[in-house]
Amino acid sequence: MPETALEVRLAAARTRLILDQPFLGALVLHLPPRPAAPSWCPTTSTDARAFYYNPDYLAALSLAQIQYCLAQAALRCALGHLARRGQRERRRWELACDLAIHPLLLDAGLSPPPEAEAALSRLFVGLSAEEIYPLLDETESDEAQTEEAEGQGGRAGERETGGAEAGAEPAGQGRAAGAADGVAPEGAAMALAPPPEPGPEARERLARQWRERLAGAAQQAQGAGRLGGELARLVDHLLRPALPWRELLAHHLSRLGRDDYSYQRPARREGDFILPALRGERVELVVGLDTSGSIREQELAAFIAELDALKGQVRARLSVLPCDAELSPEAPLQCEPWERTPWPARLGGGGGTRFTPVFDWVERWGPRPDLLLYFTDARGDFPARAPDYPVLWLVKGGAEVPWGERIQLN
Repeated sequence: MPETALEVRLAAARTRLILDQPFLGALVLHLPPRPAAPSWCPTTSTDARAFYYNPDYLAALSLAQIQYCLAQAALRCALGHLARRGQRERRRWELACDLAIHPLLLDAGLSPPPEAEAALSRLFVGLSAEEIYPLLDETESDEAQTEEAEGQGGRAGERETGGAEAGAEPAGQGRAAGAADGVAPEGAAMALAPPPEPGPEARERLARQWRERLAGAAQQAQGAGRLGGELARLVDHLLRPALPWRELLAHHLSRLGRDDYSYQRPARREGDFILPALRGERVELVVGLDTSGSIREQELAAFIAELDALKGQVRARLSVLPCDAELSPEAPLQCEPWERTPWPARLGGGGGTRFTPVFDWVERWGPRPDLLLYFTDARGDFPARAPDYPVLWLVKGGAEVPWGERIQLN
């Protein structure tokens, strides 16, 4: 069967992506294009196994805009957005995913459809979909969210589908399927009916396959020197070994324990024999809390609760310093190992982020800490030089730190 004009343009867009953006092009190759009925796919969609498109919509786009839609669908799959939705509301989650992907594609030099540029924003640059989702208006109607998603080039009507088995063809595929749902432009293949919802095993298998594809595409592009910018940093972040931050925090704090056996001569009344005795001393722990508004109160509460569970084991005295651009008026909030970690009465927020006030306080007023913990998104002004005591950054998001040790929170 001869190819239609739209199929030729799709093939040309995929080829151009491979040549100009080898990382994105390698991912797009895993999504064969399939026409879809406009009743369930007004623009474009993906189920992690195929790229579904409304022929009428795609025919109105330029070649560059088709590349954007293809790359957007591929990143949805490679970043695990379909598997990461959980119990979140679908349309709101899809919008959060697109808000996270949009700046990456712009940074890569891709051209979105005109309505995408108007609907999506750069306000969420550097944030993950999980971080963006709670920032969206929960009261926004499904209809409004649908309009936004449709306007940005293809996410409305997305069905997180994967078939009963990963790698199986979607139900309803073929020229006769979907005839009642809509008809493609003349000469195009008959539109597909929506594929069935996946089972848990299929979701897991697809997520694993796409993680392997992400690593393979990144390796090829890096080998050719064609992966850089925000995409390179994101891929590096995603492919890092994911260890539970609570386990890593417990490991670091346990190393501070100073319990040891001492052979120091005891008091005379204890007898003539010198026997080993278990002795220890208190650990000084300074905790910086980023209250600039980028860290949610629930996340701070989870961190404080974890400190409560751990500090007694190492006999740590805490000095808690809430800080955004300046130290909170309440700082320092101090407690002994047996006391509950204090919680600031007012978290502040909206004042920017500077880390220097916490380190200045230690330099001027505080005891020299055995460890300084800083809970933050690492987006702010750092001191020019590292202090002469250990610093452990617990970082939410993908930002890097100039010195100290870094633990990934999410």
